[in-house]
Amino acid sequence: MNILVTGGAGYIGSHTCVALLKAGHCIVVADNLSNSREETLEKVRLITGKDFPFYLVDVAEEKQTDKIFRENKIEGLIHFAGYKSVAESVEKPLDYYYNNLLSTIALCRACIRHGIGKFVFSSSATVYGENAVPLKEEMELKPANPYGATKAMSERILSDTAVAHHGFAVSLLRYFNPVGAHPSGLIGESSRGIPNNLMPCITQVALGKIERLKIFGNDYPTPDGTGVRDYIHVVDLALGHVAAIEKLESGVDVYNLGTGRGTSVMELVNTFQRVTGVMVPYEITGRRPGDIAECYADKRKAERELAWKAERSIEDMCRDAWRFENS
Repeated sequence: MNILVTGGAGYIGSHTCVALLKAGHCIVVADNLSNSREETLEKVRLITGKDFPFYLVDVAEEKQTDKIFRENKIEGLIHFAGYKSVAESVEKPLDYYYNNLLSTIALCRACIRHGIGKFVFSSSATVYGENAVPLKEEMELKPANPYGATKAMSERILSDTAVAHHGFAVSLLRYFNPVGAHPSGLIGESSRGIPNNLMPCITQVALGKIERLKIFGNDYPTPDGTGVRDYIHVVDLALGHVAAIEKLESGVDVYNLGTGRGTSVMELVNTFQRVTGVMVPYEITGRRPGDIAECYADKRKAERELAWKAERSIEDMCRDAWRFENS
C-alpha cells in the first residue's frame, strides 16, 4: 500500500514511517517542519534502507495538498500533522482550532476528491477529559482543553464524512503518552525549542541542558500526588498504526492505543534514574491549566480487533530515550 503520512518528520510520525516501510508498504511524507526537522527523514531512510518522496507543505493549504495526490498514487493516509501541547492550547486556542481543524478538513476533502478510502487519524486520550479510568472507547467525550477539543471535533468531522461517503473508512486512534525512541538511537523525541513533554524534559535535565525538572503539581488524588499517565513506547505506538491501516475496510473504528497501566510522574523519574544511573534534580510547581489527575487506557478492544499489544516496558522507554539523547 502507498500511504501518505502527514507530519511524518515528527516524533510519532517518523517512527510510524519506519514501521510502515519495514512492513513492506511505500510512503509519501508531508510536513511543514514547524516542529520537526528534515534530517529525521534521512535517518528513517538510513534505518530502513528505503527511499520515499517528501513534500515540504502545510497540509491545511488545499492547493499544496492536492499536488501530492495528483503526483502520487495514494491508497491510504495517516494524519499526524497538528499542534499538540495541552498547555500551549490553553494560551493560544485560536491557533489550535485553526491549524488542527483546517488540516483535517483539507485532507478529508482531498481524499474524497481523489477517491482515497483509508484514513487513520492520530487522536488523543485528551478527548476523554475527566472520565473514570480506565478510559473506554464508548465513553462520552469531555475534552478539558482546546487541544483535546480539536481532536474530538476532528474525530466528528471524519466520522460524519465516513457516513456521507460510504467508500471512506476511518480509524480513530486515541493514544496516551508516547515515550522512548527507536532502539537504533537515530530517531526520537526532538522538538524545536523547549520541550513540552515529560521524557525529553527529564533527559535534558539529565544532560545538564536544563537545571531542574518542573513537576506540575503533587496534590492530585493519586498514590504519590503526581499525575498518572499511560506511557507507551513510541515503537509500540507506531506498530499500532500499521495494524490499524492494514485492518481498515469500512465505516469508523475507534481504538485506544495504550498499555492499560498508569505510571505517575515520580515513578517515571525514579525509573529513569534507576535504569540510567543519572540523577534528575526536580522541583514541584503548581498544576498546569488543562491537566487531569489520571489517564490510562482500557486496551482490550485494540488487542482483540487489531491483534496489537504494547510489549515494551517503562524501563525500555527510559533506556531508549536516554540512548537517543546520547547518540
